[in-house]
Parts: sequence; structure tokens; C-alpha cells
Amino acid sequence: MPRPTPVAPPARLRDAERSRTAILEAGAELFAELGYEATSLAAVGVRAGLSRGTPGYFFGSKAELYHAVLEQAFADALETIRAGQLRAMRSARPPAEVLAGVVSDYVDFVVAHPNFLRLIQREALGEGAGLDSRSLRQAVGSEAVTALAQELGFAPRARTQVMHLLLSMLALTWFPALHETTLVPAIGFDRPSGAFLTARKRHITTLLLGALPSRRATPTKRRPR
Repeated sequence: MPRPTPVAPPARLRDAERSRTAILEAGAELFAELGYEATSLAAVGVRAGLSRGTPGYFFGSKAELYHAVLEQAFADALETIRAGQLRAMRSARPPAEVLAGVVSDYVDFVVAHPNFLRLIQREALGEGAGLDSRSLRQAVGSEAVTALAQELGFAPRARTQVMHLLLSMLALTWFPALHETTLVPAIGFDRPSGAFLTARKRHITTLLLGALPSRRATPTKRRPR
């Protein structure tokens, strides 16, 4: 039987989807730039190129919009984690090469999603909406740990070591992005460029290689005297 021809959604539905996406993007930008309290639904509407009342029509309140922005931000992170995990598992590369790819993915994500970092930073400083987003954070964090363990060949009992490895990787990849105009130039670096990011990926990978399962040192047993 011939396959049915896909039917395009009605123009009104397409316009609604575009408007909702524009509002989420504008909301992410303003919440990241100004914080929750200083951002208004009217300002989000203007930034999105829509009327001032449109965000309220789609999301009802600023708190609901903020929660939707966080959900989308974490969904983007999960998509990157899952894509990287699938690519790593299919490659059958040794752990050291997989680690280099994971580090590269994390650095690239940070560069491509600056609003994600700023939103998380504001949450950490208590400048969010006061919503309980722990379930969102924990879901992403748990899946990131599981993916990293599988990609690098850690045994199930080594989950704590994987958690430490992930925490170190987040610190090493996020900190320069959050301080690219403060501490990074204070140390002596120019504004991060392609060459800086390439060198940064290589440096982070080198630092983290010692945490791989095959490279962790086995404690030497003392001989009885």
C-alpha cells in the first residue's frame, strides 16, 4: 500500500508553535540577563517580537514561563547527553578517546548555550523564581552520570567515582565560560577564541585521564616486616 502523504499542520497551529518558541527563547535571554525579578512578561513579549500580552496568553504567569524555560534548558542538555552517549557507544573507541569526545561535547554545549549557564548560576544564587526545580536537575544529573559511566567503561559499583569525574568536568568546562570577561582575562588570556577552546579541551582531557578505570592507580600493599 502507498504510504499516506504527510499533512502539514494548519497555519494557525504553525504560528502558535512559532510564537511559543519565540517566547521561550526571549524568556531564557531575559531571565539569564536580568534575573527573574527584573524580567516582566511584557518585556518578554517585546523581545520576542510579539505583543506585551502574548506571553501571558501562552503561559499564564511569569512563574509558569520561567518553569517552562528551565524545562526547555534541561531538555536541550539531555538531548546533547543522549546524542553523545549514542555516538560514543557506536564508535567502540578506547576510553581515552571517548573522554576527549565527551569533554569536547561539554565545552561546545557551554559555548552554544550561554543562557543555560546563567540560568543555573542565578538558581544557585537564589535569584530564580523560588520554584522547586530539584527534580529537573536531578533527572539530568543522574542521566549524565549513567551515560558517562557507560561511555567510559566504569563498573556499576564505581558510580561515586563517576560522579566525582562529572563534577570535575563541569567545573573545568563551566568556570571559564562564566568568567570569560572577569577572571579569564585577569589571568592573561584574551577573550576565548577557537584556538583557546581547542587548547582548553586538550588540557581538560589531560587532567581527567587519570580518573579513567584503566588508569586509576591500585594501592600498593605493604609487606609485613
